Amino acid sequence: MRALDMAYEKVNPLMIVLSSIWAAYGQNTTCRSFPGDELWPSASEWAQLNDTVGGRLIATVPIGTPCHNPTLDTTACEEIQDNWTWPKDHEESSSSVMAPFFANQSCDPFTPADTPCTLGNYVRYAINVSNADDAIAGISFAKEKNVRLVIRNTGHDYLGKSTGAGSLALWTHHVKSIEIIEYSGPFYGGKAIKVGAGVQAEEAAEAVEAQGLVSIAGNCPTVGIAGGYSQGGGHSPLASAYGLGADQVLEWEVVDGTGQVHIANRENNTDLYWALAGGGGSTYGVVMSMTAKLYEDVPVTGATIAFSSQNVTADTYWAAIQKWPEFFSPLLDEGISANSYIMNTSFAIAPITAVGKRESELSSRIEPYLTYLNASGIQYQKFVVEYPGYYPQHRNMTPPQQVANAQLGGWMIPRTVVKEQNDELTAAWRKVVDDGAVLINLHYRPSKEVAGDVYNAVLPAWREIDLVSVFGTPWNYSAPWSEMVADQRKITNEYVPLFSALAPESGAYLNEADFNQPNWQTAFYGKNYDILREIKAKYDPDDVFYATTAVGSDEWQVSNDGRLCKK
Repeated sequence: MRALDMAYEKVNPLMIVLSSIWAAYGQNTTCRSFPGDELWPSASEWAQLNDTVGGRLIATVPIGTPCHNPTLDTTACEEIQDNWTWPKDHEESSSSVMAPFFANQSCDPFTPADTPCTLGNYVRYAINVSNADDAIAGISFAKEKNVRLVIRNTGHDYLGKSTGAGSLALWTHHVKSIEIIEYSGPFYGGKAIKVGAGVQAEEAAEAVEAQGLVSIAGNCPTVGIAGGYSQGGGHSPLASAYGLGADQVLEWEVVDGTGQVHIANRENNTDLYWALAGGGGSTYGVVMSMTAKLYEDVPVTGATIAFSSQNVTADTYWAAIQKWPEFFSPLLDEGISANSYIMNTSFAIAPITAVGKRESELSSRIEPYLTYLNASGIQYQKFVVEYPGYYPQHRNMTPPQQVANAQLGGWMIPRTVVKEQNDELTAAWRKVVDDGAVLINLHYRPSKEVAGDVYNAVLPAWREIDLVSVFGTPWNYSAPWSEMVADQRKITNEYVPLFSALAPESGAYLNEADFNQPNWQTAFYGKNYDILREIKAKYDPDDVFYATTAVGSDEWQVSNDGRLCKK
């Protein structure tokens, strides 16, 4: 398999020698067992695990299999290729990943049919988890057999956390329970939703919308809200009004690395509760359910503004883009959020989300920016409409989210940068866009005042931001692998430093960041990292859980053949 550590260097001859030694003499005490090792579980041992979990063990067959000999099916392959950059097929797979770098061209539907279909960096097996007992069985097996273990849900994962060569996955996607409850506790009283680990945003929305309520979830309707989304912080168009996903969590039901089931809230197992809410997923335990706050739905007005560089100078065009965050900053304090998309010749703000604002109110708020555009001679398109609630606005104004088509980096931009360094910020945007990258700004402000009385491990930089700049290089399935690696290196070495230099004390959203981010412990977790590591040691003392850039992962490394080893 192609090296993933991190695909920049040629295969080290020493690693080849060591790999052969491991295969000949069985598992190394510092490495996870790997297919081909003498002590890799036998077929009968996998069969026994399958019996233990009631026939719910799945041997991986990559979804790209029909695109390769000897199982080539041209019609099926064309359908797979057509759907590859949409979430559905990946979500329904126990093994597929939506980050093309971490798919590593393993059984890639776009490579020639005579290219061998290998498992590569995909999980080897997955347990279709239905309850805590299934998760406990998987943890026990992984520890006994020294097998790498990963946690996966929908496959929405830019950093490769939910996959790994030679691994067993705990696949929580089908834990679909939903219950709307009246929650009563010392820190919150009111409507709440208890969701199983596999419940996706659109499923939670369907349940609560009928009762006139709103559940906090991200832009993409198919993300699992109890998984890496809330555990990683979780932004949304409602962040300026209600805070982050992690700010909503009232309680977790979780299986830890020792196989123990815990209920974690602000009264019991408070350290685990704190860590899971914003301290990153896939490293402290397997979340089986999450209970989170709900909000009464209210009218929501949405708007879009778009213009191009046509008939104006480049400087005029970029000056108008620069003006936008300056103008929008005070609107964030009114609970208003927006997404903006910057390209060389066009700029779109789509949508602006104004919770509790009438159409006339939002129109008056954005009028000064439109006046500026008029004075600059920029022709624009504007659309403002009021909806009876959040979900109609979100469904009608948020475009479908594609996947598996880019590799990302990002940085949080605090308000001080918008106020004091906006020239430099705009110059950074311009350089990235001129270089051919895609750039999206998430204008959200989940401040301490908005979040209220919360206790969680969310990166502190979230509370100071006016926006998050997310940039990506398009993934080209027909280009040489080396070109895609070179694009990823640009993100690490060129793009991220442009923004981190403006706000070195800020950080990156750990779910939408560069997986090769230097000093990621600080960039993703800030001052919380050392405490989080202590909590992991308490609840996962044997380090059974590993995920890229998750807490504790810096003590491990992936070798050139994909094997996971202790440093």
